[in-house]
Amino acid sequence: MKEKKKSKGKKALKIILGIIIAIIVIVGAYVAYVFIVFHRLEDNLPLEVRETGETLAQAETGREMKIVSFNMGFGAYSDDYTFFMDGGKESRARSVEALTFNLTNAAEAVRSYNPDFILIQEIDESGTRTYHVDEREIITPIYAADAPLSFTYAQNYDSPFLMYPIFAPHGANKAGIMTYSKYGITSATRYSLPIEEGVSKVVDLDRCYSKQRIPASNGKELIVYNLHLSAYTTTAGIAEEQLSMIIEDMQAEYDAGNYCIAGGDFNRDLLGNSPEIFNVPAMEDNWAKPINMDLFTDDITLVAPFDSTELVASCRNNDVPYVPGNFVVTVDGFVVSANVEVKSAKVIDLGFKYSDHNPVIMSFILK
Repeated sequence: MKEKKKSKGKKALKIILGIIIAIIVIVGAYVAYVFIVFHRLEDNLPLEVRETGETLAQAETGREMKIVSFNMGFGAYSDDYTFFMDGGKESRARSVEALTFNLTNAAEAVRSYNPDFILIQEIDESGTRTYHVDEREIITPIYAADAPLSFTYAQNYDSPFLMYPIFAPHGANKAGIMTYSKYGITSATRYSLPIEEGVSKVVDLDRCYSKQRIPASNGKELIVYNLHLSAYTTTAGIAEEQLSMIIEDMQAEYDAGNYCIAGGDFNRDLLGNSPEIFNVPAMEDNWAKPINMDLFTDDITLVAPFDSTELVASCRNNDVPYVPGNFVVTVDGFVVSANVEVKSAKVIDLGFKYSDHNPVIMSFILK
């Protein structure tokens, strides 16, 4: 009897060891896959400029124009949505119908302001999290309903399949940034931004900014930059390197006599003390560090959208459903060259109904 018990015990131990070894092999193979498949897109990549019709030839100097920037959160974020990377639970849009509803209403809200330029971040070309819907095809017809547009798409990243959360994996996703203009874009380029190395690069993925050239009526050019800087980094250094690269580019264009406007999601607190301003509890591990104002120059300056008479933040944290009083911060805004006169800049209050961001709008004049 003792021999039989020992035999059964050994057999059970072998099975348990076999299962452990199998798990280790599977996990190891998956980790290897993620690092092997991970890649960065080509730097200095020319972008295709497309048009919905014949656009205006030149951006007029001396005339007030408007630009809107909006991180649409891949159409997933209704105001009660929570995201696993922010401490919440969800990883995908709840349905095709839900993402279509969010994107359509978000785009219509922006359209109602009749902007001359629109900068969109976090729009999916194809992804597990968005059921492989090409979200560009949802928003472009809405923006083009009132006037012909010239537009570009720059792919930000093409991620490996993320097997988390286990029962509803975030999956593989191809996302980017879109730039729309009522004025003809003559050329556009995608530039790779610096990212962290090691394991962190798999979490933060690839990063870029796009640069669009538009003729101005005085023979110069208006250079419009669209950006979405890193969020999930181990230090603030990478985001500062990314911003420094864009500022240096803008400085060179300004020195050449051109007008420069950059807009997007900086993933940094543009007000420096958003929790205090909006009277909300500060987060213990706040990912939105204050932006480093020392990076800017006399010629290239930050425009943080803010209206003291109507306190509205541009972004919420996604650990819990949104209710007034939750943590909010302004991370979306603009950077301009000294020859661009800013008339106003504010956050459009959509109550985070269709995204975890509110759009931001700036009125300006090319001097």
